[in-house]
Amino acid sequence: MGNTAWDKTTRNREYPAPQPTSRRRFLDYLLGTSAVATLGAIVYPIFRFMSPPQVIESTENSVVAAKLSEIPVNSGKIFKFGNKPGILVRSAAGEFKAFSAVCTHLECIVQYRADTKQIWCACHNGQYNLSGKNIGGPPPRPLEEFQVNTRGDDVVVTRS
Repeated sequence: MGNTAWDKTTRNREYPAPQPTSRRRFLDYLLGTSAVATLGAIVYPIFRFMSPPQVIESTENSVVAAKLSEIPVNSGKIFKFGNKPGILVRSAAGEFKAFSAVCTHLECIVQYRADTKQIWCACHNGQYNLSGKNIGGPPPRPLEEFQVNTRGDDVVVTRS
């Protein structure tokens, strides 16, 4: 078994002797890896701070906002529509209207004022009529309007 061609070539080949790792080489390696780890520990939090988080938009297109008995005439109610609030208003005539409850100025939450029969933003006195149109204050555009339907005793709000 020891007379094969493979055995003859490997016996005649000289392999370099393994060199022991010197202290200097070990310390260079240790300092290099610690410098890379420190740089990563500094850069990673900065990168995470500067990149916005992933916000998953709700796929809900309709939601039961309230029961008919919960909303008297000339009043409003804030409800949750996905990850943002909505406002459901029952006018003095008994008609339902629904809008996004996020002010178009600085994204404060709006509310219904029965005394003025308007939707009002308390942050900078923004005012909207019952069609969602901005009629006073700094809001630059109207509120997003939703469709309202009643199913039995439920008031269902749907994205347009």
